[in-house]
Amino acid sequence: MILVIEDEPKLAALLVDYLRAAGYETQWVADGRQAVAAVRAGRPQFIILDLMLPGRDGLDICREVRTFSEVPIMMVTARVEEIDRLLGLELGADDYVCKPFSPREVVARIKAILRRTQNNQGLALPKGLLIDMEHYCASLDGHGLTLTPVELRLLNALAQAKGRILSRDQLLGQLYDDHRVVTDRTVDSHVKNLRRKLQALRPEQDLIRSIYGVGYCLDL
Repeated sequence: MILVIEDEPKLAALLVDYLRAAGYETQWVADGRQAVAAVRAGRPQFIILDLMLPGRDGLDICREVRTFSEVPIMMVTARVEEIDRLLGLELGADDYVCKPFSPREVVARIKAILRRTQNNQGLALPKGLLIDMEHYCASLDGHGLTLTPVELRLLNALAQAKGRILSRDQLLGQLYDDHRVVTDRTVDSHVKNLRRKLQALRPEQDLIRSIYGVGYCLDL
């Protein structure tokens, strides 16, 4: 789903029409105060974000979204000053287009960005889980996870395994940068801590499954 955050009804309708013609589901939000809630609830695969919005400006929205999501963001604005362009990209926007623009070009850019980000991600992560190894952060269902570096590497290893069982030895090889010598029980301890943090967000699920004598897998 592509979330269009734009307060001009005619422009928003035009974008929605072109996106739907290209095969994308869409959602439209016109008020900046509703934007972050829409991102959290809808978990879009892409966001088109106008800079000038009633209630809250696009730069502020982009800044907050980047605290819990790595969803690609395209900023759309009538501002052409270089400072606005640089500030938008520094806050985490993936692209920037100025009005007036061609809807066909916007759709083409979206397709290119989605191809690039999907290729960079490799295997798709389980639903609701976001992991950014470059910035050492992760979130589940839109809520940030406070993880140690070892716990983050453990979560990433389990997530990339896509439900396959990983042995303690396999996990040990991915947990420490300095190749220190540790015991199997060290993995068990990290799994216990990671499981507790995940269950705080999904108390109804045991997200890390233990297979006795074999290892662990992630059930998301």
